[in-house]
Amino acid sequence: MGDSSKANVQKTSFWKSVKTEFSKIAWPDKKETFRESVAVLCISIVVGLLITFFDTVIQFGINFLAGI
Repeated sequence: MGDSSKANVQKTSFWKSVKTEFSKIAWPDKKETFRESVAVLCISIVVGLLITFFDTVIQFGINFLAGI
């Protein structure tokens, strides 16, 4: 019986800790969320364009070397 009671206390303690930590979270406001989402979108587009550019250049180089 002692193990069951101890496990129950551990579960209760765990959920109290979760609740305490959850209340410490600083949630961003709507403006900050929008601004960060736009930043992620812009960076994703730039990185995608860079990958496309380098892929095209490398493919051109490989085709050039294969044609020699």
